[in-house]
Amino acid sequence: MHIVLVEPEIAPNTGSIARLCAATESPLHLVEPLGFRIDDKHLRRAGLDYWPYVEVHRYQNWDAFLGRHPEARLFFLSAHSERSYTDCRYIRDDFLVFGGESRGLPQVLRESYADRFYGIPMATTHVRSLNLATAAAIVLYEALRQLQRV
Repeated sequence: MHIVLVEPEIAPNTGSIARLCAATESPLHLVEPLGFRIDDKHLRRAGLDYWPYVEVHRYQNWDAFLGRHPEARLFFLSAHSERSYTDCRYIRDDFLVFGGESRGLPQVLRESYADRFYGIPMATTHVRSLNLATAAAIVLYEALRQLQRV
């Protein structure tokens, strides 16, 4: 499984997701612009000493990402989707795409891939969304469970 962060904004979240990727041997794809410098101390601290075990790929923008992965099976995760991530039937090498913390995924992606958007159901409307690192972990581990990798 692949984790894709489109325009992530908060270094510690990305660092935590990098640690998740190291634990699951999942490549991490970062689509710019990033809301932090890649050498940010908070990014490094959140990923601890696991960075050597993370396969990280960076792209200048979404088009550059698609150019490298034109056949990718993409699942977009959003707090605004009615369909649950558990409705997906994941296969090896799927790409789980998450947006930035304050804005989510860009409107152009929401329009272009509307049929591929899923969310994590919540029991209350008092919370807008889950933390990005938490959401990535929930969806990734469901995909790995389906693939019987955990």
